[in-house]
Amino acid sequence: MENLYDIIIIGGGPAGYSAALYSARAGFKTLVIEKMGAGGQMALTDIIDNYPGFENGIDGFTLGMNMQKGAERFGAKTEYCEVVSVDLTAKIKKVVCDSNEFYGKALIIATGASPKNLGIDREDELLGRGVHYCAHCDGGFYRNKTVVVVGGGNSAVADALYITHVAKQVYMVHRRDKLRATKIYHEPLMQAQNLDIIWDSAVSKLLGEDRISGVKIKNLKDEIVRELECDAVFVSIGRTPATDFLKGRVNLDENGYIIADETTKTNINGVYAVGDVRTKALRQVVTAVADGATAVHFAEEYISALF
Repeated sequence: MENLYDIIIIGGGPAGYSAALYSARAGFKTLVIEKMGAGGQMALTDIIDNYPGFENGIDGFTLGMNMQKGAERFGAKTEYCEVVSVDLTAKIKKVVCDSNEFYGKALIIATGASPKNLGIDREDELLGRGVHYCAHCDGGFYRNKTVVVVGGGNSAVADALYITHVAKQVYMVHRRDKLRATKIYHEPLMQAQNLDIIWDSAVSKLLGEDRISGVKIKNLKDEIVRELECDAVFVSIGRTPATDFLKGRVNLDENGYIIADETTKTNINGVYAVGDVRTKALRQVVTAVADGATAVHFAEEYISALF
């Protein structure tokens, strides 16, 4: 069969290339399908300080390229195209791209999840220069600074609480008059001495030239706009997993994430989900890399038993 691989990995982020490294190094014919470039969301991060082994940190683009080179050193191949559909019903899995078709004995899905943005001017321009989407990744840069966290769900509250241990002052901006977060978060939030909540409001404008110096906040009830000086804005209004092509093919939760536990196994034999695209408690580069290695471990068992 043409274009047949032992293991196909959809997605070239840290989870995908970790899987590719372990797969190729184990002697499996390995293909990574990536629509853009190595690194995924990680490649957009200016500096990563919480990935072990880099005394002075490393930028996400370089780390992504290094991961790709490491996997390809052992024979993994990368194909640049976009996956439009998959057929997981047969023993050999079929992956249809916009330019080709590929077949794999096992399939590892590493398509990631993209943070939802505010949709306001200069948000992309100031990314990494005061605008952030990951508190655990970038919160440490704002020790003794003033930080705004946008959102009112579990992730926003968790982010705000995390940053209170670092920043001098944290403001949560939430468009409703009560939090959507579960009640377990309410007490620690109210006990935080350096955290204030701005209700019924939204960030309407980002201020600053080369980096964030403040924001304009609009009250959604009386439409009064106020300015607030700050050093960073962390946007935590949800993420969108890249799973549209998988609907009806693997089990997804209510938010579109692939249901898979720490084994990375999905409800389909021979199909695994790794990194930010699966249901998990912590979405970080280091946990994504661990997922990739775990998936290959179980894929190897699956392939050995069936082929």
